[in-house]
Amino acid sequence: MRTTLTRRTWMSSTAAVLGTASLAGKESLNSRWRPNYILSSALYGTATLPEILPEVAKTGATSIDLWPQPHGTQREEIESRGVEQVQHLLEKHDVRLGGIACYRPGAFKLDSEFAVARQLGDSETVLVTMAPSNGTLSGKPLDAAIRAFLSKLSPAIKQAEEGAGVIAIENHSKSLLNSPESIRRFTTLVESDRVGIALAPHHLPQDGNLLADLAGEAGPAVKFVYAQQYGKGSKEKLPKADELLQLPGRGSLDFGPLMRQLAEMQFAGPVEIFMHPVPRGVPILNSIAEITTAIRAARAYLDGLLAS
Repeated sequence: MRTTLTRRTWMSSTAAVLGTASLAGKESLNSRWRPNYILSSALYGTATLPEILPEVAKTGATSIDLWPQPHGTQREEIESRGVEQVQHLLEKHDVRLGGIACYRPGAFKLDSEFAVARQLGDSETVLVTMAPSNGTLSGKPLDAAIRAFLSKLSPAIKQAEEGAGVIAIENHSKSLLNSPESIRRFTTLVESDRVGIALAPHHLPQDGNLLADLAGEAGPAVKFVYAQQYGKGSKEKLPKADELLQLPGRGSLDFGPLMRQLAEMQFAGPVEIFMHPVPRGVPILNSIAEITTAIRAARAYLDGLLAS
């Protein structure tokens, strides 16, 4: 039987440890921990896997997150190239399949994505998706909606518990998880250690301390982190300099509290530097080299926060 580290157990044990930890110990912990970076294929638009995979190591990542249309076309390459060729490409560049963006099939249609994770990934490959929208809920109606969602998700949860992958539900303005309260209630009510949240600062108040609190309270229920801020938004076409404000280190959001909280948690899940271009599906900059340079700059900013 799987032993589950629940949020409540984690918070109790963490409180006990932190209660006896010295400030010097925390600083040492922060300096030792490094994010488990994962590279989003969507940042490169419709570039192909042979073009993107050599960039993974250059960005400081060890794994790739495959995105489908309309954000990218790399997920579709599994069908067009075949599993064996994609596996060869991953092995050639020493890259794990660390994530699959599963927004298009949705949370209740993950069978094909679990199959991909089994073939090309491993039990820790994260399937990131969304919960359907129920409007803005609070209190008991919110709890009821979350319980209903988790009940309907139970077949997928069973596959995840059998080792097919990890399910991460993104907090998104157009989903059930659309507020700090909904994140807190979801991470309280979820029982499986193979299901949790994909923490997306872009869709939350731009308050670094709030983000850190949410991550700390969720504990092991945090399965994936998007290092993306709101900037000036991502729905309308903006000058490129304004569009890039979504990247860490370019906009006004201080990622310091969140990064230090992840360090204290020794968070082992993927951290993805991310932004949305307008229109979707185009590369965030003109060339692969420019995109990789921008990601490296964002990573340097995030890593630098751990030394401060």
